[in-house]
Amino acid sequence: MQSCDHQTITLDQLKLHGKAKVLKINTDVKEIKRRLLDMGITPGVIVTIKQIAPLGDPIDIHIRDYDLCIRKSDLKTIEVKPL
Repeated sequence: MQSCDHQTITLDQLKLHGKAKVLKINTDVKEIKRRLLDMGITPGVIVTIKQIAPLGDPIDIHIRDYDLCIRKSDLKTIEVKPL
């Protein structure tokens, strides 16, 4: 995904200890979008990749002063701007 003045990626592409700002959630599945929003993953929030499971799934993120473990398939729906 490209933008005119900044690079955007999906959250599953962010490296270990990387930080990013959430831009939007790209899914047509209302249940997944609602669940992610309820967990605090909203546009503008800063996310840090804390830990990656040995087989790469799930991924532990730090968001809004707490840690959250999310499946890689769900992270692929979250568009972010690396910081």
